[in-house]
Amino acid sequence: MRNQKVGSVMTTEVVRADYGTPFKSVARMLAEHRVSGLPVVDDDERVIGVVSETDLMLHQAATPLAYEPPPRFRVARLTPRARRRAAKARARTAGRLMTAPAVSVHAEETVVEAARTMVEHRVNRLPVIDEDDRLIGIVTRHDLLQTFLRPDEEIREKVIREVLERGLWLATRSIDVTVTQGVVTLEGQMERKSETEIAVAMTRRTDGVVDVVNRLTHRFDDSASRDEGRVPGGVADDWLRRL
Repeated sequence: MRNQKVGSVMTTEVVRADYGTPFKSVARMLAEHRVSGLPVVDDDERVIGVVSETDLMLHQAATPLAYEPPPRFRVARLTPRARRRAAKARARTAGRLMTAPAVSVHAEETVVEAARTMVEHRVNRLPVIDEDDRLIGIVTRHDLLQTFLRPDEEIREKVIREVLERGLWLATRSIDVTVTQGVVTLEGQMERKSETEIAVAMTRRTDGVVDVVNRLTHRFDDSASRDEGRVPGGVADDWLRRL
């Protein structure tokens, strides 16, 4: 299946900072461009970190108040977290403020893979890099969510073409496909139970699909042969191994 790639939804005009970009300049760029974070690059445009509003806030929060008494115990300063906060408090440049290494994504990765990376690392944006780790774009959660704006008819055509015809080599009219608000309903009879599972799994991975309603039936239940480690032959063997 040919899922949508990050390169097709990313923004190529990227606001960036250098290692030596001053604190106030970083704050100004974030405010003027209304972004929550930006990549930090070296002289070769390679991404070396990301500086965010959170980093700037940590700088402010870690700065002692004029009337605040000095801490009675210094043991806490020895912890990694305390040392990072202390470094943020002294930071004057993007290179000192940034979080490194940067969580990034390649342009050839799929939208789904990028979304998983964002969720796993709890970030709102990802620098997009090429094979040499050079910055070529930025992708945000908003960019990835555009996938779900795909029209229902376009989703239906993709399921028929990519899943049924190319994936399972089925005649178009053998399975009824309907799409309503991104929810795909598959209805009809297939030869094997494993094929119905594959059809549902492939449909669920199709760009723009919100959910799948499975109303497929089968003539032959081949689940027993799979449980015994014998995968039936056919065009979808590779998909069976992934389920």
